[in-house]
Amino acid sequence: MMTLPFLTRFVVVLCLLTVTSLPARSQQARPNPEEKPRKIKAEPKKAFVNWISDVAPILTDDERAAWKKLQTDEEREKFIAIFWGQRDPDPDTEENEYKDEYYERIAYADEHFSSGKPGRLTDRGLIYIKYGKPDEVESHPAGGTYERPAYEGSGSTSTYPFEKWFYRYIKNISSGIEIEFLDPSGTGEYRMARNPDEKDALIHIPGAGPTLAETLGIEERADRIAGLGSFGRVNYMRSQDSPFEALMRFNELQRVPPLERSPFEGTITNRPLIDENTLNFEVQPNYFRQSDNKVLTALTIQANNSELVFKDIAGLPTPRVNIIGQVKSVAEERVGKFEDSVTTTGTAQELSELRNRKSAYAKALILEPGRYRLDVIVRDIDSGAAGIQHVSLNVPKFSSDQLSASSLVLAAKLESTAGSVAVTPFTIGTTKVIPNLSGEFTRNQPVGVYLQLYNAAIDQTTLRPAVEVEYVLSQDGKELGKQKEDWREINDAGQRLTLTRLIDTRSLSPGEYQIQVRIKDTITSQAISPSARFTIVP
Repeated sequence: MMTLPFLTRFVVVLCLLTVTSLPARSQQARPNPEEKPRKIKAEPKKAFVNWISDVAPILTDDERAAWKKLQTDEEREKFIAIFWGQRDPDPDTEENEYKDEYYERIAYADEHFSSGKPGRLTDRGLIYIKYGKPDEVESHPAGGTYERPAYEGSGSTSTYPFEKWFYRYIKNISSGIEIEFLDPSGTGEYRMARNPDEKDALIHIPGAGPTLAETLGIEERADRIAGLGSFGRVNYMRSQDSPFEALMRFNELQRVPPLERSPFEGTITNRPLIDENTLNFEVQPNYFRQSDNKVLTALTIQANNSELVFKDIAGLPTPRVNIIGQVKSVAEERVGKFEDSVTTTGTAQELSELRNRKSAYAKALILEPGRYRLDVIVRDIDSGAAGIQHVSLNVPKFSSDQLSASSLVLAAKLESTAGSVAVTPFTIGTTKVIPNLSGEFTRNQPVGVYLQLYNAAIDQTTLRPAVEVEYVLSQDGKELGKQKEDWREINDAGQRLTLTRLIDTRSLSPGEYQIQVRIKDTITSQAISPSARFTIVP
């Protein structure tokens, strides 16, 4: 039989063991920071990093910005192919002469101009890579005594090691270009000089190595040091050696050389715009599934008639507009282009009302899922007013087996074209859809709702979609009414269902509203709820 003191000791020991074990369990449960998975942004492969470094001397700002947006190796490979293709002087041959010569120049620069860093990164290397071999080279690798030519002021001095490169012609810069490189440190790293006096090793030593004008007292050395030049020096200085000309040439040589063959000839980027005479317009893309990997991208461009000039043509007031557009991938590859002349007419009696309306233009493009940039110019032919917009296109990838929907379009006009032979530019499937880009509807003007539904299950008993659809109208989060879809009149079925509805606005007061389409597949239990906002104006 245990005594009381023993029981007391047993309880104390048990409690100590229990308390002691708690921190151990807590420590085991706490995750090790070193073992936590870290979110690390995927970096491009070394080959791509090396490539972008190799082409840095000829990479334009737009190309550099586009490269930073690329996310996959496939996009980068496509970008590289386009990059060299744009510079190929003869695309009809298998060889890319520019590319081959460019890498030969890099190899030559690394072999002949290296000095503590690769030759391609030196001033001589960069000029050689961009503009090729000079027509003439005057080299003074040891510097020393130098007799100035008359255009440098005559007189004898001592110089740092230097070289003069002469190009008979550099495209888009000038003819008869002379470039000096000097090595004031004697390490072999030559830098580009901004004026001929930089190579003078005695210029900062009073009285040493004077020019003829300084000897005669008609020129101050301080002016030569400052690069200003006095009246006397202007008399013998070449125009290309003037501070202004030298600085301008220096900056021009730093620029990226022009492309051998412009990829934009005859396209949107070469068309001038008059900034002081702008034309405002709206652009809206809508996306509809075409096939597993193709998307119908319906573009709508809309402008106010009040901004257009109505010219009398055959007795009718007619505005005339040119619309130009191009679609480019993130790799700057053009995948689509369009250009159309658009007109609209009305009688003289209708002119006042016509000016208060909007004119819309539609263009359909078939694109693969991905990111694109749409560039659009709209120009009034008669006034010259023009506007440009850059629109991001995020073309979705529609699932082949999951319930999904197209863009929800708020339409100013919905009209069935079933049985009609003519196909209008605004026709989608069997419906003419004219979107309302502003989202503003006048009271008593019905709000059209257009939506395509994909991969909805079909009830094999009724052969109708096993999908519940409700159109819910709300304001400030409060539901105002519901309408259900009636499947007894189906105009299409299978992988695509078309939903069209006109929302009555006669009882709505001015304000902002939301229309939501609640869709539920009763067989798979999948549900989606696309929505859009619109405004009722007086």
